[in-house]
Amino acid sequence: MLDQLLAALTQYGSPALFVVVAIAAIGVPVPVTLLLIVTGSLAAQGSINLWWAIAIASVGSVAGDQIGFAIGRWGGKKLVAKFSRMLGDAERIKKLDAKAKSWGGAGVFFSRWLVTPLGPWINLASGAADYSWFRFTLWDILGESFGATLFIWLGHVFSDRVQEVGAIFGDLTWAIVGVLAAAFLGWKLFSGRGPAAKQTHA
Repeated sequence: MLDQLLAALTQYGSPALFVVVAIAAIGVPVPVTLLLIVTGSLAAQGSINLWWAIAIASVGSVAGDQIGFAIGRWGGKKLVAKFSRMLGDAERIKKLDAKAKSWGGAGVFFSRWLVTPLGPWINLASGAADYSWFRFTLWDILGESFGATLFIWLGHVFSDRVQEVGAIFGDLTWAIVGVLAAAFLGWKLFSGRGPAAKQTHA
């Protein structure tokens, strides 16, 4: 897939970059971080303008994020509510909505570039939780602009070591996701044992 994406980027330039980052933001599994780094390398070779590439990548990513948010707001929430009634667990759904709101701007910002695999889920959850569209968009633009600038600039500076830089950030991203998942599971484990422990001592 990566070879096909690179071929499209080389052949079609900015339009291909826009489409790829947009569908990646929606949730299609695309190695977008490596693609941005390669875009920076192409900019170093003069194949594409550096700042134009950053602008296109930022706008395309924000467009995809907005689609995900809209699905969560006007489509996803209805589906979640329907399933919650079917499962008889509407209270848990309310808690999840509240948790999405508590993430706030930090969750949106860091999921744009530091923990990108969580980005599409944050978009859906934010929309379903009625998180402020204005705040979401503000942090979304800041995060996507920072991420596009960071990765394309790295590709520009280390144009001869694109694969190595991409691998480092790929490993770092999944390591962070793993830590967050472990922390979440640990919190669920101990929070679940609390009531049981109290009943045992009672």
